[in-house]
Amino acid sequence: MKFWDEQVVPRCTDKMLSNRDVMQHRAKITAGLYGEVVEIGFGSGLNVPSYPEAVTTVYAVDPSLVARDLASARVAASSADVRYVGLDGASLPLDDASVDTALSTFTLCTIPDAEQALREVLRVLRPGGQFHFLEHGLSPDPGVAQWQHRLNGMQRHMCGGCHLDRPIEQMVRDAGFEITRIGHDSLAGPKFMQPWSYLYEGVATRSEAA
Repeated sequence: MKFWDEQVVPRCTDKMLSNRDVMQHRAKITAGLYGEVVEIGFGSGLNVPSYPEAVTTVYAVDPSLVARDLASARVAASSADVRYVGLDGASLPLDDASVDTALSTFTLCTIPDAEQALREVLRVLRPGGQFHFLEHGLSPDPGVAQWQHRLNGMQRHMCGGCHLDRPIEQMVRDAGFEITRIGHDSLAGPKFMQPWSYLYEGVATRSEAA
């Protein structure tokens, strides 16, 4: 599966997560980012065109060289200074309290130790800093959730370790963040796609006292 994970999955992700519906969600969740930003799961740079003008520097974290190649044109066109700084969101090569805001889109589903990655984001955020996230995950609908649990093994095998059933909102809270805005939506598509389409859209803050 090494060839599949390294060569095929990044290209499929770039195509599947760049349609109009997803890009509208990206534009919504990137609003309000500013200053120095760490983006875990930078991927092929699909968020870059949506960065607000207030974003000056982006510390991009992603393990895929193929995704970096796919991102090159978007990075070159960006007014923000995009710097690749690491491969693993669970171990960020950044100082404590060193960034203003943070971003994760369709990433927490895949990171093996997502809980540690969230703790790392909390660590590098300045007090009062915001973490913006757009993720798919566990549905509150028992019927959909049942299918997510059933399909999770296949999903992880075929999609680079992606989980369908992670409870994103609870994970963010458990990491020590205060969620200041949370919304739930579903990607457009037929009913059979519901296990893949439930979205968490939120903004969470590192406490000033942290």
